[in-house]
Amino acid sequence: MKYMLIMRATQEAKEAYDGMDFNEVITRMGQYNEQLISAGVLLAGEGLSDDIETTGFVVDFSATPPAVTDGPYGEIHELFNGFWMLEVSSKEEAVEWAKRCPLGPGSKLEVRRVTDESDFVGFEDNEYLQKEKEWRAAAENA
Repeated sequence: MKYMLIMRATQEAKEAYDGMDFNEVITRMGQYNEQLISAGVLLAGEGLSDDIETTGFVVDFSATPPAVTDGPYGEIHELFNGFWMLEVSSKEEAVEWAKRCPLGPGSKLEVRRVTDESDFVGFEDNEYLQKEKEWRAAAENA
C-alpha cells in the first residue's frame, strides 16, 4: 500500500520554525529520511519552497477558463510544505512512520492512501486505466 504524508503548518509551527537552528532542522529531517530509506519504505519525498509569493501560484477552476493567481494562498494552515510517499504493508505501519516524523508543535501531517487498481474494480476495461498501466511500465523501464 502506498501512503502520502503531507506536511502542513499552522501559525504556531511557523513561529516555532522561525526560531529554530536551520542546521538542526536539516539534520533531523535527514535522519528521518535516512530511517525511511533504510527501512525500504520511501518512494519519494520533497520539501516545497516557502517563497510562495514569487514562485508559487494557484489555478482556480471555478471559472472557464481557469484563473491563475500568484501566491500567497491564504492562511498558513492551508500551505502544503512538503511530502513523503511511502510503500508500507498497512495503514498501521503508515501511522507509525508518520508519528516518527520530526515535526514540532503546530505542525500536522495529513496521511492519505494512494489509490491502486483495487479502487477501480468494474472499470478494468477503461481505456485510460489500461494506458496508465502502460505509462507506469514505461516509466519503470526508463
